[in-house]
Amino acid sequence: MEIKTAEYNIWAEGAIIHYEGTLRLSGTDAYQDILTMMQAVLAGNPPMITMDLTQLEFLNSSGINLLAKFTIELRKHPDVAVKVLGSTRIPWQSKSLPNLQKLHKGLELVLA
Repeated sequence: MEIKTAEYNIWAEGAIIHYEGTLRLSGTDAYQDILTMMQAVLAGNPPMITMDLTQLEFLNSSGINLLAKFTIELRKHPDVAVKVLGSTRIPWQSKSLPNLQKLHKGLELVLA
């Protein structure tokens, strides 16, 4: 599975979802294809889902809402662990990603 444009690339390798580039889509409906891909990974009922955001330079508020929505969905699947990989060199990640832990107490956040 892959969603690729000139601005961003999102793909899944098993239960690892990679995000890179700049996501500035307008409104939550614009993120529907990405959410569908994330839900397809979850539908496979893997023991762990990893969201690798280390190469995602920018994510607007609609995109952050997408991550929050998916994190809340993951709470309904206690048998699926979740790990989020982020980068301290990208300011929005250090600020916004810790909020995902508030939505899902079992979420493992790794900021390197």
